[in-house]
Amino acid sequence: MSYYFSAIVEVPFEEAVNRASEELKKEGFGIMTEIDVRKVLKEKLGVDFRPYRILGACNPRLAYEALQMEENIGTMLPCNVVVQEHSGGRVEISAIDPVASMQAVTNRRLLDVAHEVRKLLMKVIDSVQS
Repeated sequence: MSYYFSAIVEVPFEEAVNRASEELKKEGFGIMTEIDVRKVLKEKLGVDFRPYRILGACNPRLAYEALQMEENIGTMLPCNVVVQEHSGGRVEISAIDPVASMQAVTNRRLLDVAHEVRKLLMKVIDSVQS
């Protein structure tokens, strides 16, 4: 089982970030954090890195359900969605597979929530290709 799923999109990097954000919103997710990895690595280490953005996405309803089932599940929230540019200008949008990440948690009731989040994130990844 892979720990993520992804798609290559035929749009510029910033447009891909915007498209991912919009599709997440359509599926009930909010962007709680946005980390510009390229900028951080330049500022902190003085190194150049490819365009790479981490979107910390959260579906409040599903996060609330999970938090009621497992008080420390917040250590695994939010769900990260990554937009990165590869060589040749290819842009990839990827999302964590919450079912894979929940394998470490022994609370089996969380698996239903993880499957629902997975379904929504997969829909987001499918939609960004359109």
